[in-house]
Amino acid sequence: MKLTVNGEEQAVSATTLAALLAELDYEPDFLATALNGELVPAIARAECALHDGDRIEILAPMQGG
Repeated sequence: MKLTVNGEEQAVSATTLAALLAELDYEPDFLATALNGELVPAIARAECALHDGDRIEILAPMQGG
């Protein structure tokens, strides 16, 4: 399936948002996620189905100043 993840098109095998985070080696504890512009809470990621062409944003906090 082809998704746009953080503005870049990627081919993935994941069918849920939780599976996508695992496939892309993200640590899910410290992330904010959105699907097609809608915030997806961490508790809902396992049930959040992905479809070809979806837009995913994954945001992680950064340290520094």
